[in-house]
Amino acid sequence: MSNKPFRFAVQSSAATSGAAWRELARKTETLGYSTLYIPDHYVDSASNGGQVLAAIPAMATAAAVTETLRVGGRVLCIDYHHPVALAKEAATLDLLSDGRLELGLGAGWVTSEYESMGLAMDDAPTRITRLADTVAFLKAFFAGDTLDMDNSAVRVHGFKGQPTPVQQPHPPIMIGGGAKRVLTLAGQLADIVSFNFNNRAGAVTPASIQSATGAMMNERLSWVKAGAGDRFDQIELEVGAYFTVVTDDAAESAEKMGGMFGLSGDDMLDHPNALIGTVDAICDRLVERRERYGISYISVSDRNAEPFAPVVARLAGS
Repeated sequence: MSNKPFRFAVQSSAATSGAAWRELARKTETLGYSTLYIPDHYVDSASNGGQVLAAIPAMATAAAVTETLRVGGRVLCIDYHHPVALAKEAATLDLLSDGRLELGLGAGWVTSEYESMGLAMDDAPTRITRLADTVAFLKAFFAGDTLDMDNSAVRVHGFKGQPTPVQQPHPPIMIGGGAKRVLTLAGQLADIVSFNFNNRAGAVTPASIQSATGAMMNERLSWVKAGAGDRFDQIELEVGAYFTVVTDDAAESAEKMGGMFGLSGDDMLDHPNALIGTVDAICDRLVERRERYGISYISVSDRNAEPFAPVVARLAGS
């Protein structure tokens, strides 16, 4: 298995002002993180942590106040954005940031948000087909082709995609998910595969967290490999370390956290979305997971950006 250099990102939905967001972007860059991510939610709910800022203008602002920091939505819900508008906005953002966009895309999962926004939420297979068709359209747009496409996502003809993004053939595309169909698709189409929970219930539940344990990881990895075929070694594998605790007492923290989700302390320590322990222990665990699974790209919450920074300093780029 190809072991890519470690990269680290910060994800935030917490900023509520321009000053706070700009400060976070600058701090993220100063601490050595590769990327600043923001989710893509529009309705204040328990599922999204009460996100205030919209993703695309927030990404543009973060790029504008930094020099090297990459920016991305983790992940943009395709049902919330008209594909032509999304393509033009993404290409423009990549151009104006001098090639620092990572384009995260997902099929949507928060049932309550669809309902609040008055959007019809199709079944998962339909949404995932639309995700595949959206990616096909975006790649054609970024290539500057004369567009003539009629699929489940778009009906477009008679114009070329513009502007041309800096990153060619296109900005890196991340596809995130936790179930077989979407992870197989991610293997087929994505540059970055983001392993998430299987949120089939339309919300984060103990069952969805249990769906993504270390015991499940090899099977989920096999779905990506089946989709990727010969291109698997070109793909970057990413996970969100949602359960990060830098502590001298890993066992107690893991036991307490695991109890919230119906997991043992050992299962929590081994969970791919958890990093619990001292800086040394977390570094060792990340190296071991890279060797075992090929995971080299880690996202942590903004609340953990500073405690986790010694890990970034030690492993980033190695």
